[in-house]
Amino acid sequence: MGLVLCGCSSLRYYTQAAHGQGELLLQRRAVVAVVSDPATAPKLAARLQLAQQARRFASQRLGLPDNRSYTSYVELHRPYVVWNVFATPRFSVDAVPQCFPITGCVAYRGWFRKADAKADAAKLQARGDDVWIGGVPAYSTLGWFADPILSSMLSWDDDELDSTIFHELAHQLIYVKDDTAFNESFATFVQTEGLREWRQSRGLPPQDDRDQAMDDGFTRLVLGLRDRLKALYASDVNEAAMASGKQREIEAFRIRYAQWRDRDWPHNHSYDAWVAQPINNAQLLPFGLYDQWTPAFGVLFKRAGRDWPAFYASVRALAKLPKAQRERQLQEWLAGGPANAPVAEGSH
Repeated sequence: MGLVLCGCSSLRYYTQAAHGQGELLLQRRAVVAVVSDPATAPKLAARLQLAQQARRFASQRLGLPDNRSYTSYVELHRPYVVWNVFATPRFSVDAVPQCFPITGCVAYRGWFRKADAKADAAKLQARGDDVWIGGVPAYSTLGWFADPILSSMLSWDDDELDSTIFHELAHQLIYVKDDTAFNESFATFVQTEGLREWRQSRGLPPQDDRDQAMDDGFTRLVLGLRDRLKALYASDVNEAAMASGKQREIEAFRIRYAQWRDRDWPHNHSYDAWVAQPINNAQLLPFGLYDQWTPAFGVLFKRAGRDWPAFYASVRALAKLPKAQRERQLQEWLAGGPANAPVAEGSH
């Protein structure tokens, strides 16, 4: 594949990306070799064996790509594989878009070295943008390479590790350029429903949904803050008033959070540190990105008779629609309207 590079900063970015990806490819070891190695810790071997069972389940039962992705392992010796840099203008909740030849435009740039991410963030801050850096344990190359299981993914429990494999393989199956919300919501649905079926196949009970309920509640609070800031930034007040209004909204959010936590989750302080730290527009970007349309995909899955090939065929048909039409269709499903599913053009 060819890349069109524009300017020194783009050249530097693509160079580090190629180098980082190349290192991962060189360091891969087949999971079967790692598991059979006497030097491998038994706990690691057991987790990798379970992940391989989930990998086979993904292809055999969920209809996800049957390739070499997630059949190898890389020990990173660092907590994250990449660090994503998110940026917004000072008075906007919309991301400064980052556009790439293959993936299209997304809300971030990923760096394989934290120092490079910090340098990129410093340049954006110097021009006045709000910036946030988030570590990422896993990502997908959309099938261009055989993605490995990374040691950074082992910080998760088995459910999250296995379901993340489902999520990343879903990206390989269907990916729409320039539509992050669609891609992530689709992959999140496959991850969630796939995990439910994976646990059921092993005779395990359904997951306790309390953690998910708290996550959903916190996301709604953050999205509420984002909506309030968006309205503020669209007003005609001057810059000084906008700056003070921004801080007032953030403080009001902290109060709403404390009231919500004390009322609904009095013994859970999982989000206290996040809320206490300085908050800016860029930190709000990831919220809602992964599940905006997930319930709509649930509707489509039911319309497909809970049949994975039929579901994927309908998603492909939906993906071919112009973005505005696609979003109207998804919105109608979210609202429980009478929209018809797009006509599937054939199962795969």
